[in-house]
Amino acid sequence: MSLLNGVTIIVGIIIGSGIFISPQVVLSNTGSVGLSLLVWTFCGVFSLVGALCYGELGTAIQMSGGDYAYFLLAFGQLPAFLLLWVTILIIRPTAQAIVAITFGQYLLEPFFGSHCETPESVVRLLAALCILILTFINMYSVKMATKVQDLFTAAKVIALIIIIITGLVYLCMGNTENFNNSFEGTTDDPKKIALAVYGGLFAYGGWNYLNYVTEELKDPARNLPRAIALSVPVVILIYVLANIAYFTAMSPEELLISKAVAVTFGQKLLGPMAWIMPISVALSTFGGVNGLLLTGSRIYFVGARQGHLPDAIAMISVKYRTPTPSLVLTCILSLMYLLSPNIITLINYFSFVTWTSVGISIAALLYLRVYEPDRTRPIKVKTNVLFV
Repeated sequence: MSLLNGVTIIVGIIIGSGIFISPQVVLSNTGSVGLSLLVWTFCGVFSLVGALCYGELGTAIQMSGGDYAYFLLAFGQLPAFLLLWVTILIIRPTAQAIVAITFGQYLLEPFFGSHCETPESVVRLLAALCILILTFINMYSVKMATKVQDLFTAAKVIALIIIIITGLVYLCMGNTENFNNSFEGTTDDPKKIALAVYGGLFAYGGWNYLNYVTEELKDPARNLPRAIALSVPVVILIYVLANIAYFTAMSPEELLISKAVAVTFGQKLLGPMAWIMPISVALSTFGGVNGLLLTGSRIYFVGARQGHLPDAIAMISVKYRTPTPSLVLTCILSLMYLLSPNIITLINYFSFVTWTSVGISIAALLYLRVYEPDRTRPIKVKTNVLFV
């Protein structure tokens, strides 16, 4: 995989469903437009520092598997084994299920509109179809999977650029009333602020996923940190500007009651072209599921290679040169999570476990600096203590 593929994997996974779900979570807990925008900026900078730490980890330990590989090297077999099974049973399948469900919801939006309830069974069926199609593509060809990732990443970025440009034009026309007294109503409850940050971090999740395919990246010592440095700041800029655009089109009250923020935005500002928004979000989430499958199956493959999973999962298709058994396992587990009746429950499962494993991985970075100071490190980050 090239540097461009690395950038599109990171951008494509981060910009999945979060930017279309989390604005309501952040606003409802901050209580004001001003603090909401500050939280989005803080979460972006926080994620960038963490991503740079993973850049150091990925270039010092050029092994696929991401967090699992770092646990294995720093803390030994047992912690790595436990993380592997938590990743298999919770982190990866819930993430794919969340994004696939969002795909189904937005794909049906133009047909049912805001006045009719979208049939939940049809949403889950479309989510399952999305996972099955993308699993087949990833089983057939890594090259095809990366092309799908490149294409759908471009589509989702274009969709957000449409939102940003439309919102900024509307703002420049003098529609600034939603930014007057922007800190009015700001909460002083630390718990609510923490929940707002939690929601923002969910939207930025995915910046560490390129580390799961390190062995397939060309010249990872150069391209891994470059991909991180190029992609994460772009996402921060897009997210902050997208939220400004949302607040330009909608009052805080309208945003909070909206079933689908991007759809409401389109209805208010795009007129007859409002159908672009739900289709664009569907494309965005489709690409997000592909990125999760592309990177997630590799941790199963690496775990089996280390003897922590059955040997069959470490097998690669001779004909297609893809980790077919691990992709099939990922697909089955993701389909099982589609049976969960509540997407918020899935988000809570995903967020808590993911950020716990990320924190321990950064601790592994500190541990290796102390106990393996002579290990080759093409880059060395000075801000990792701040991230911990």
